[in-house]
Amino acid sequence: MGSAVSLSAGYFDKMYAAADDPWRFQARWYEQRKYALTAAMLPVQNYRDGFEPGCSIGVLTVMLAGRCDRLLSCDLARAAVRAARERTRGIPNVRVEHRELPAQWPSGSFDLIVFSEFLYYFGDGDLTKVTELGEAALRPGGTMLAVHWRHPVADYPQDGDTVHQVLRDRPGLAPLAGYRDPDFLAEVLIRTDSAPVSVAQATGLA
Repeated sequence: MGSAVSLSAGYFDKMYAAADDPWRFQARWYEQRKYALTAAMLPVQNYRDGFEPGCSIGVLTVMLAGRCDRLLSCDLARAAVRAARERTRGIPNVRVEHRELPAQWPSGSFDLIVFSEFLYYFGDGDLTKVTELGEAALRPGGTMLAVHWRHPVADYPQDGDTVHQVLRDRPGLAPLAGYRDPDFLAEVLIRTDSAPVSVAQATGLA
């Protein structure tokens, strides 16, 4: 893998102190296109319980809220949590919390977990723990969606391709769909010990 050390809260606090939207999630066409592809890859129309760690300012959170009965989102940076709470104000099925993962992984189970631009911030040990917790918290047949930037970033302990390989190596996760271009990688994995069911099969078309 990459580094043994995860990025600290201080790293992200500095990012948000310098800019309200450090990665320009709201302004860049790249981000708008990526979010559209992310939402389109979800194989189930509606999920009961979703979990979105690393929600940042909540742009993707709003999109996921329309696909979940209940959505728990969280972030390590308090400024991001405040921004996401403000963005989702008036959306009753969304709860945004400040959490430090893996230590404060939530209890309970989910049928959707979204790792979007998140896993490469962890050192080797924490990455293993987070992916273990994610697999264990996903209900049978549940969806795990991972989306990560593929270009190298000097500050990040891991790269996008590496963290996706770690997910694919989890014994209880089976790949259903994927999208890859030079910039980012998006993959859907299903919590199953057998072959995952496609959208057409699940809806009686095949």
